[in-house]
Amino acid sequence: MQKPNYQFEKRRKEMDKKAKKEAKRRERLAAEGTPSAENAVDPAEPAIPPESV
Repeated sequence: MQKPNYQFEKRRKEMDKKAKKEAKRRERLAAEGTPSAENAVDPAEPAIPPESV
């Protein structure tokens, strides 16, 4: 009989916890309506267009 691989179980549990936390963070960002890192506006572009004279 094989003995249990506790390191694998621990790593899997940590990965599951991290994935759940990331999913929760994404849901929170979507609920707030704030742009995520993927949809962020380029900081080099001005947020307000310059006025024409």
